[in-house]
Amino acid sequence: MPNRPRFFTPAQVAAHNTAADLWVSFLGKVCDLTPLMKQHEGDVLLLPIMEFAGKDISSWFDPETRDVLTFVHPLTDCVSYYTPRGRFVHIPPAGPRSDWASDIEPAWWKDRRYEVCSEETLAEILERYLPYNSHACSYTWKHNGASLDMSKTLSQNDVPDDDVKLQKLRLDCDLFTPAILLHFNDDLTEG
Repeated sequence: MPNRPRFFTPAQVAAHNTAADLWVSFLGKVCDLTPLMKQHEGDVLLLPIMEFAGKDISSWFDPETRDVLTFVHPLTDCVSYYTPRGRFVHIPPAGPRSDWASDIEPAWWKDRRYEVCSEETLAEILERYLPYNSHACSYTWKHNGASLDMSKTLSQNDVPDDDVKLQKLRLDCDLFTPAILLHFNDDLTEG
């Protein structure tokens, strides 16, 4: 089984510091923005991101909203994104423009597809559980009545992570954990 890290050190993130392999960290997560760099290749809005390749950009974000920092513009009295290093990809321009696609959803900092995942497969979770139950391999794992593929992660098995929805509703995420049912099989494993 692959040995995935549970966290990434600043040095590990710093190793990914080119346009062809670009990671950033912010607010406790690590994102691989290499696909974003390829998608917007040559766009000047990539410059602030490239300047911070392999670095932490938490100072760009509000820890409570997990969105880019904002301020009230002194001339327009409108709420605007605060980007002292310059506007970057998915940040709208200051005023109305006909060349700006406003239907970008979600912005890269909210898109979980860019997160560097270290999620374990169910088989790796089972392996950690074996010291506590030597017959752990004798169970079929199910969620919503469907058997789970042990070679896949919870996300890949469509077991939802509803933390964002629960946080918006101001509910304690620990009280609403998705249930995985273990069904005992008659054949006991030897071990």
